[in-house]
Amino acid sequence: MEINKIHQHQGSGPSISLLQTIGDRAESDNMGRHEHERSVHYTSFYQRFFDYSSSSSLISTRFIGLCVLVFIYYITYGYLQELMFTLDGFDNTAWFLTCYQFLVYAVLSFIHLGISGLEQRRISYASYILLASLTVTTMGLSNYAVAYLNYPTQVMFKCCKLIPVLIGGILIQKKTFNRYDVAAAFCMSIGLIFFTLADSKVQPNFNLYGVIIICSALVADAAIGNYQEKIMKEYHVPNVEIVFYSFLFGFGFVLIGLLITNNFFSSLHFWNMHPVPTYGYGLIFSIFGYLGIDIVLTLIKEYGALICVTVTTCRKAITIILSFTLFSKPFVF
Repeated sequence: MEINKIHQHQGSGPSISLLQTIGDRAESDNMGRHEHERSVHYTSFYQRFFDYSSSSSLISTRFIGLCVLVFIYYITYGYLQELMFTLDGFDNTAWFLTCYQFLVYAVLSFIHLGISGLEQRRISYASYILLASLTVTTMGLSNYAVAYLNYPTQVMFKCCKLIPVLIGGILIQKKTFNRYDVAAAFCMSIGLIFFTLADSKVQPNFNLYGVIIICSALVADAAIGNYQEKIMKEYHVPNVEIVFYSFLFGFGFVLIGLLITNNFFSSLHFWNMHPVPTYGYGLIFSIFGYLGIDIVLTLIKEYGALICVTVTTCRKAITIILSFTLFSKPFVF
C-alpha cells in the first residue's frame, strides 16, 4: 500500500506537470488565437482605412497636401487677378491678358515637358483642339466677366461650377450622384441668387451681360473637368502634356481673335505704358495659375472632377472673404 502510494505520488508529479504544461499551452494558444484574431481585426481595419484613404478618402496625407497647394496657388492667383483690374483702363485688355497667360502656360509646360522627357503624344490633335477651345472659353470669359461684375460675385458664380459639373458628369461620363450632391447644388444655387441680387443693388456698374458671360464660362468649365477626367483615365495622359497642347492651341486661338477684332495692338500699347502692373503682375499671376492647374489635374486624375470642384469651391470661399478684406467694396448683410 505504501508502495502504491509512493508510485501514485511519483506518477502524479509528471502527470500534474504534464497537465499543467498542456493547460498552459492551451491557454497560451487560446490567448495567442485571440491576439491573432485581434491583430487580424486591427490589421484589416487599418488596411481598409489606409486603402480607403489612399484611393478615395479625403483624409489621406497626399490629399490634404494637394488641397493646401490649391489654396496657396489660387488664392495668390485670385488676388493678383483682382489687383490688375484695379488699374484704370485694364478692363479693355482682358482678352490680351488671357493671350499673355496662355503664352506663359505654353512656355512653362514646354520646359516641363523637356525636363520630364515626354516626347510621345498620347491623344489626337482633334481632342486637344476641342480641349483648347473649351479652355479659351472658360478662362477668357472669366477674365472678361471681371469688367462687368463685382469680383466676389464673379467668384461666387464660379463656385457654382458644381452644378454644371454634376450635369456634365451625367451626360459625358454617365455617372450617378447621390442626394447629398444634389442638395449641395441646390444650396449653392440659393446662395448664388442672394449674392447676385445683393450685387445688383450695391454695385454701380452691375451688368446683366456679365452674368451671361460668366454663365457661359461655367458651362465650358464643367465640360473641361469631365472631359479631362475621361481622357486621363482612358489614355493615361500626363498633366503636362494636356497643359502644353491645350494652351498652345489656345494661345493661337486667342491671338487670332485679337488680331481679327483689332484689339491686339491697342492692348499692347496700353500694357507697354504700364509694364509693372501688366507684364509684371501678369507673369506672377500666370505662374501661380500654371502651378494651380497642375495640382487641379492631379486631383481630377486621382479623385475625380466632382471632388476637385469641391476643393476649389472651398478655396473660392476664402478668396471671397479676402476680396472684401483687401479690396474695399460695398456689401450688404
